[in-house]
Amino acid sequence: MNPGNDKVMDLKDAIDRYVRDACHISIGGFTVNRNPMAAVYEIIRQKKKNLHLYAHSNGQGVDELIGGGCVSKLEIAYGGNGRFAPTCIRFRKAAERKEILVEDYTNYQMTLRFQAGAIGVPFLPTRSSLGSDIVNKWGYDETVRAADDKLPDKKLVVLENPFGGWGKTPKVVLVPAIYPDVTIIHVQKADAHGTARIEGLSFADVEQAKAAKYLIITCEELVDKAQLRENPDLNQIPFFNVDAVVPVPYGAYPTACYRYYDYDTDQLNEYRNAAKEDTRYKAYLDRFIFGAETHRQLLDLIDKTQIDNIKADPVTGYAVGLDRK
Repeated sequence: MNPGNDKVMDLKDAIDRYVRDACHISIGGFTVNRNPMAAVYEIIRQKKKNLHLYAHSNGQGVDELIGGGCVSKLEIAYGGNGRFAPTCIRFRKAAERKEILVEDYTNYQMTLRFQAGAIGVPFLPTRSSLGSDIVNKWGYDETVRAADDKLPDKKLVVLENPFGGWGKTPKVVLVPAIYPDVTIIHVQKADAHGTARIEGLSFADVEQAKAAKYLIITCEELVDKAQLRENPDLNQIPFFNVDAVVPVPYGAYPTACYRYYDYDTDQLNEYRNAAKEDTRYKAYLDRFIFGAETHRQLLDLIDKTQIDNIKADPVTGYAVGLDRK
């Protein structure tokens, strides 16, 4: 972890420094909320390959990383964009074509796995997934596991309750910790030291952040440390967990960032239509990702009316009157 005081850097430099080919990477956010999209696009632009990706219940970020050819393995609870894509489109295509390996867990199990990594224990117990095929269906066989020393030997372990007593629970499921090489989280506010504040739901982002060897924070606003010290109880990520702070306004676009902007229905619909067909998807990549050197240039390709329509109402934190179809 970076011990220095000022951790502010350019997004291109942060991705180049911390995201390596074949590394184990985790991204924050939930479906179409607060995905670190500016970082996702930069990873695709830099053509990072063979990434082992972890996510809780992500949508746009996961789908675009897979569609951009960056991912070889994925561990996730749910990959979808709500009504825009109940199952992420490029994710589904890649899985059906056997272009990626996928191992699935429950939502609660993924949170526990990140939590185990955050507190430094090799596993945590739960009853979640007992009686389901999540216990029986493994995405990685023993050969794949043996070839990567970062992978646990087993997906999970079902164990008889060794203590008896409480509730007479007969069995528990042990799920292995996740220790990402790098995690990327998008937040509303951060200071130059790395203290970060998430407004609204934090999902599993805090656990993901604390489990990582390196942590990149992208933020809507870079603020003075005094502002975050006014209400320190609202800061979820401490500076000593953070290695890079990257100010990127609209860094979650086209997903939502509570109190700043909502998700862009027009852009998500355009993405969905492009993602369904390979030629159209290539054109999408060429225009919006490879055709823009920075996230600011990507935003310049979007109709200004779309950006205005998704600006958050200061009272509710969401865009008022947005056509969510």
